[in-house]
Amino acid sequence: MQSDSGGGTMDPVMRFAGPVVRFASILCGWWLLGYCFLVVLDIVGRAQFGLSLQGTDELGGYTLAVTSAFGFAQTLLSRRHTRIELVIQRLPRIPAAALNLLAALTIAGLAVLLLERGWSVLDESIEFMAVSNSPLQVPLWIPQGLWVGGLGLFAAVAVALAVQASWVLFRNPQRLNALYGPPTIEEEIEESLEATHVGGMRS
Repeated sequence: MQSDSGGGTMDPVMRFAGPVVRFASILCGWWLLGYCFLVVLDIVGRAQFGLSLQGTDELGGYTLAVTSAFGFAQTLLSRRHTRIELVIQRLPRIPAAALNLLAALTIAGLAVLLLERGWSVLDESIEFMAVSNSPLQVPLWIPQGLWVGGLGLFAAVAVALAVQASWVLFRNPQRLNALYGPPTIEEEIEESLEATHVGGMRS
């Protein structure tokens, strides 16, 4: 979603949301690294000293929920959510654009629904001052707040993309397919080659 097919300008949603989503993804990556370090400590402690860090599995659940929620937005911006593209890439541009718009609207609706349900869970935990049923006794509003933050980012990006796709459909359906359709085989090959090139330079 970096550029359109006509003017070469970056999609406005990507221009504004991209840096925020990227920053959140980097923070999640550091979180995962920290959790991996914690797991290694737990394994070594059990094997060598018969000691165990309490709550490692609980923190793993929080890690999965929060990083997944923020990952939804990153996956959406990179057009990596699962799509059945066997038929759509063989359709004329207008029907293909209509289906891509339908996909964008559906994802936006799902994202808003997830946010609404997530907020309901968080609000209930805050109201009853709920804590985890574990030795850590974590106030649940902390991990749930981060989780809802990720869902909120996902919903904001999804709605912005759906609005943008609706506007683009009537101006340039081909541009909509380029920005919001599933990646083509050529795009995936080019991305893989670029990743291989960057990896080779770093090594």
